[in-house]
Formats: sequence, structure tokens, C-alpha cells
Amino acid sequence: MKEFTKGLIKENPTFVQLLGMCPTLAVTTSVINALGMGLSATAVLIASNVVISLLRKFIPNKIRIASYIVVIAGFVSVIEMLLSAFLPEISKALGVFIPLIVVNCIILARAEAFASKNTVGASALDGLGMGLGFTMALTLIGAIRELLGAGSLLGINVLGSGFMPATILILPPGAFLVLGIILGVINLIKAKKGGDSK
Repeated sequence: MKEFTKGLIKENPTFVQLLGMCPTLAVTTSVINALGMGLSATAVLIASNVVISLLRKFIPNKIRIASYIVVIAGFVSVIEMLLSAFLPEISKALGVFIPLIVVNCIILARAEAFASKNTVGASALDGLGMGLGFTMALTLIGAIRELLGAGSLLGINVLGSGFMPATILILPPGAFLVLGIILGVINLIKAKKGGDSK
């Protein structure tokens, strides 16, 4: 169970490890985009972790990274085709960032640091926890940006016609602002907890 929960908060890939910044900053203009990217990455994480764990004793050390990339690329291709077939709007919105999951450092890091050294079950739980932690982070950033930058959530106007949106938040600099504020709040909470325990 520890393999699953660590990715949610303690070792969150976005807010703690600061991995996967390219999709984090690029696709979080809305909750739908954030969920699409997060769940796609989660599916690839789980599947690639399981296969790499299964093959870990058969992959020669000299070609392990290349082998991991081939496995990951196979699953990314499947996800890309499924999105194109069943969720074309999300596929179009995410564009090039779905194929870039192949080189997402979260997935490569989990393959190298965890799946290549642990059992299939533990690797699947690790992939699920890290993937859901990534999805939660993207969704939080996407929700803040969409709500304050457009006055909507999931494309539905929730703040009314009188709301003056801060359109900078749905532009590229808005991603940096929101991420920076969230990281600042997280660090403040950690500092207070550290101070309380002394």
C-alpha cells in the first residue's frame, strides 16, 4: 500500500519531485485537458511499470534505458490511437503532448528507479499512485487556471457573466504563476509542520 500512497502526496511527481513540467505547464488550461493528460500518463505508467518489472531479469544492463523507451513508446502509441478514436476533442487539445509522454521523466524515472527493481504487483501500485498523483496535480492547476482565467469549470460557466476573468491565467505565464503559488503554499505548510514538531 505504501507504493500506492507515496505518489499521491509524499513523493508527488509534480509538487514534490518537480517532474513532468512540460505537460504540467502546457496542458493545464482546463480541467478536461488536465484530466486527459493525467489519465493518459497514468495508463502508460501502470502498463509500462508492469511490463518492465516482468522483463527486468531479461533486459541486459547496457540497453535497459533503450528497452524502457521502446516499451513506453508502445503503450503511448496505444493511448494515442484510443484517444484519437474515442475522444477526438481531447486528442486534438493535447496535440503533441501525448506522443511526448514517451520521454516524460516521470515514466522513465519510475521504470529505472522502481519497476526495474521490484515485483509486478508493487510496480503496478507504484505506477497507479504516481499517475494519480500527477493527475491530481494537473487537475488542481487546471481547475484554478480555468476557474480564475475563464470563470468556468469543465467548460461550464460557474462564476456568472459579471465575473472579470484574469485571462493571464489561461495564457502560458499563468501556468507558472499558479504552479509557483501552489508550491509556495506547500512549502509554507511543510515549514509550519517542521516548526510545530520542534
